[in-house]
Amino acid sequence: MTERFDVAIIGAGIAGASMAAFLGPHASVIMLEGEDRPGYHATGRSAAFWEETYGGPQILPLTVGSGPYLREHGFLTARGALNIGREEDRAAVERYYREFRELGANIEMVGRDRIVEMVPGIRSDWVCGTWGGTCADIDVAAVHAHFLSLSKQRGVKLRSRARLVAATREAGGWRLGLADGSEIKAGIIANAAGAWASEVAAMAGAAPIAISPMRRTVAQLRTAPAAPDDLPLVLDINDSFYFKPESGRVWLSPHDETPSPPCDAAPEEIDVAIAIDRMEKVVDWRIETVERKWAGLRSFSPDRTPVYGFDTRVEGFFWCAGQGGSGIQTSPAGGDMAASLLLDREAQGPARGIDPALYSPARFG
Repeated sequence: MTERFDVAIIGAGIAGASMAAFLGPHASVIMLEGEDRPGYHATGRSAAFWEETYGGPQILPLTVGSGPYLREHGFLTARGALNIGREEDRAAVERYYREFRELGANIEMVGRDRIVEMVPGIRSDWVCGTWGGTCADIDVAAVHAHFLSLSKQRGVKLRSRARLVAATREAGGWRLGLADGSEIKAGIIANAAGAWASEVAAMAGAAPIAISPMRRTVAQLRTAPAAPDDLPLVLDINDSFYFKPESGRVWLSPHDETPSPPCDAAPEEIDVAIAIDRMEKVVDWRIETVERKWAGLRSFSPDRTPVYGFDTRVEGFFWCAGQGGSGIQTSPAGGDMAASLLLDREAQGPARGIDPALYSPARFG
């Protein structure tokens, strides 16, 4: 007998898991995960920080809304973030400061003396920046496990190795075909498929919102001297690198965004080399070895803002996609907003007071 659910969420990464946790008390829900385990792709490959300004002005409400939830559950550890620039970047630093201060971000301008105090060995041309004291490390695995566990407690069913291969609209909902030959029925499809979101939408005949996967590279380095434990997250105001300490090592990214098909992303040697070259222009530390390197796919909508809401073309198709690199840090508010919109009710949790129109699929026409 074919199982029937109110909602089938496609994908059990952080987007699907957080949505399921908030949706579970109000509907019968199944999460369909194509991999052997949830969170294999983007969720499991995050650089693991929560930063108010990261992702841009449209992301900030979701990040700020998520902060209290993440702190309350013990997922954040204080770090601080330093966005730095050279003399020629001073105007960009000042614009960044003004824009985010007007939005309520907790940042301040800093000069060369303060930068030297926070980043030992920093080279002389880095002279201006902003400091955000609320930035924190985030325990990505714990956040994802929390939402998966909460979903299970609230009656959500998780099915792994359940890749969607067909979605047929019929009276009262959808008939969904899976790669193993089985079928389920659902009143609503919620598209939380990350890099595969456009493929799922096309399968269902939904509006063609281009969700574009971009490869992001991270390398773990051993340096001399070793990165101090209290080093902040250090970011270039021009988005060409970021690095942070991790258990005596450095996690470094060239902030790359290389278009990619949906896949099991792997790092390219050239991207690691570019990252190291950029870091060597920031600090005088010696890079002793690259201990690990990995890559993940960040998926962006055309305006780089998440998409939450019902499709404008196909009834019963819901978007929960395009979180880019901010899916972890916005997961409480994003999950609450998605669930509330699907249930046609005002958000009462972390997304309370956030304007859902900012994230509506209707903005694409």
